[in-house]
Amino acid sequence: MLLCLASVKGSPGVTTTALAVAACWPGPWRRVLIEADPAGGDLAARYGLALTPGLVSLAAAARADTDPELVWDHTQQLPGGLAVVAGPARADQAHAALAAVCAADRHAGLFDGFTGRGDVVAVVDCGRLEPHTPLDAVVAAADQVLLLARPRADELAHLATRATELAAGPAQTRLLLIGPGYPPGEVSREVGPAVLARLPHDSRTAAALCGQSARRPRRRGRLGRAATGIAAELAADPRRLPTTLASDDAVADRSHRDLAAWVASPNGPQP
Repeated sequence: MLLCLASVKGSPGVTTTALAVAACWPGPWRRVLIEADPAGGDLAARYGLALTPGLVSLAAAARADTDPELVWDHTQQLPGGLAVVAGPARADQAHAALAAVCAADRHAGLFDGFTGRGDVVAVVDCGRLEPHTPLDAVVAAADQVLLLARPRADELAHLATRATELAAGPAQTRLLLIGPGYPPGEVSREVGPAVLARLPHDSRTAAALCGQSARRPRRRGRLGRAATGIAAELAADPRRLPTTLASDDAVADRSHRDLAAWVASPNGPQP
């Protein structure tokens, strides 16, 4: 499965959410997080990762080979075992790398190889969607697009137009609401796509995922539970509209402990 997470305006926490969803994705799927933000990546700085392998080395290799299995040769592992392709911090390098990874004919290049698969999920952190970037092709090839926004008038006004454009494409577009604001039903009626979930305010878990704290998140942290439900919903049937997200305490707690394992590791987030 090719799963893209993005925002249209502001910084509602796309990278943090992508990390949480990828970390909580259920087995036996193989999972990889690809940092493809054209504005530059944060993972290397957050987690003290090496500059290579990553998106730049993947881009160099993709000039000769578009086999999606190539991705695994350019990953690094977070302490809990999540494989990540970290993007460069500089925007110009990120743009150049994405252009190389995607095909010259505006197709999604090696990203296409993840579409429709039921054994592996590539969670792509697209950052903020801007017009006329190589990510247009990646988003178009996705099985699922999750648009993140705070449910406030200013962000939703920008979201509506882009959500309508994406909804006309082949990918199924859904919304993730961040924090308090307009209710999900009202947002869906005004913006268009269905709201998959509202992510709660969980500063402790978010700070750990952002590398701002090495403290262990609460055992049943609200963000971990929400990410578990989102991942379970999409993995069970990625084309089905959301009904009730998983809320079983045992399942949510187990997945959240997996998430906490690498966040709280001695080799985890760097301040």
